[in-house]
Amino acid sequence: MLMVMTSAMITFIIPMLVMSIATILSKKMINDREKSSPFECGFDPKSSARMPFSLRFFLIAVIFLIFDVEIALILPIVIIMKTSNIMTWTLPTMFFILVLLGGLYHEWNQGALQWAE
Repeated sequence: MLMVMTSAMITFIIPMLVMSIATILSKKMINDREKSSPFECGFDPKSSARMPFSLRFFLIAVIFLIFDVEIALILPIVIIMKTSNIMTWTLPTMFFILVLLGGLYHEWNQGALQWAE
């Protein structure tokens, strides 16, 4: 009984000591204006809130998200290729890839993929 209580106390005291030491060591020692100010995506938070935002940056981010999600949809298609009928696998896959390529061509043709003007 004494052994169980001793081991319980040790398993309680050691993590408490480690957490206390980590808290003391992780404190900021130097407080300067830049480190204590909030970081707002590269914009200076002290300037005007009506600063123009690059629409081209937003468009590139949306295109990246669209193609990122479609990569996640393509991966299961490859996995089920061996277990499904080749005709029921090929037609939807080709249609999906053609829609992707058509969208990519349209974005390229509209100039959305060119960063420099």
